[in-house]
Amino acid sequence: MVRIGIVSPSLSTGDAVSNDVLGMHEALKQQKREVRVFAETHNLNGYSVSHTSKVERFLNSADDVLIYHHARGWNPGLSLLGELPCRKVVKYHNVTPARFFTGFNSTDENLCATGRAELTTVANSNCDLYLADSSFNKDELLALGVDASKCFVVPPFHHTERLAKVVAADSVLRRFKDGKANILTVGRVVPNKAHLALLEAFAVFHFECNRNSRLIIVGKGGDGLSAYSKLLHRASQALGLNGAVVFTGEASDAELRAYYLLANAFVIASEHEGFCVPLVEAMAMNVPIAAYASSAIPETIGPAGVVWSERNPYLLAESMNSIVTDKSLGKSLSAIGRRRYQESFTNDHIRARFLSALSSLP
Repeated sequence: MVRIGIVSPSLSTGDAVSNDVLGMHEALKQQKREVRVFAETHNLNGYSVSHTSKVERFLNSADDVLIYHHARGWNPGLSLLGELPCRKVVKYHNVTPARFFTGFNSTDENLCATGRAELTTVANSNCDLYLADSSFNKDELLALGVDASKCFVVPPFHHTERLAKVVAADSVLRRFKDGKANILTVGRVVPNKAHLALLEAFAVFHFECNRNSRLIIVGKGGDGLSAYSKLLHRASQALGLNGAVVFTGEASDAELRAYYLLANAFVIASEHEGFCVPLVEAMAMNVPIAAYASSAIPETIGPAGVVWSERNPYLLAESMNSIVTDKSLGKSLSAIGRRRYQESFTNDHIRARFLSALSSLP
């Protein structure tokens, strides 16, 4: 039987790449394939993950398949692409440009710089198939010389459907269901997410449109310990937003479900995204979206939100205000977003696209 090994440098809870790896594993298991997940490090409970040192013993036939997830620098991945005798598939999630981390996190800066440099090697490895989260990612691969006939857009698997089934955390609902307009953003608290721009736009909305409002920032890294997080906390104070901005840190599924239920609008000011899974979560949870157009964001949102090509805090603030005050606009955007999710981004749709792409393997 053909063996399939899915490989990522690391796997962790609440991580988009990790969720995609696990989604692929589940899709292939449902097909009765012999499939195994490999990682150098992981903190997943309840999942069987083998160490990457065992990949070569598992994938030892020309008919076997390696699926390598590329999102950061990892030299062993290049070795696997170059040395394994099997068929090879790359899933490209994009690599954040290293410049965003300069002065904040040298480890992430180096991983991203290495990942960008390695992408050229990955693209020129003559792999049998390249899968990209978005057309934005696919265009990068094509620009590096990947054969278009080998390249397919396959959005990442996610845990949105699981999220929709959990009971919302009552403690969160009680704390924030107080009549205030809740503006929500979700994702790692890292520099490419441009939280400073979001704080600036929210300040305009809060002071000029709706004082009875708060910004809820959900995601790992907002605890005030990192250099970037400290900068955000100082900026929040300097803007006079004490008490109006909440950094929740990492949230459980039950807590995240509650934040989406409480949200009047989902707003993102990120400067670089290869896809942005929280946008799909917002669509699925019927939360209207406002955003700045950047990288893959307009492609993922489609017609399901207000998207500005100009990075102007007054435009984003007015979008927040329109969504909060114009109930018909909010309901319309919510309905469009929910429909877009159902037609394009459910795991069933993603599974079909993934398996269809794999069927083109020689």
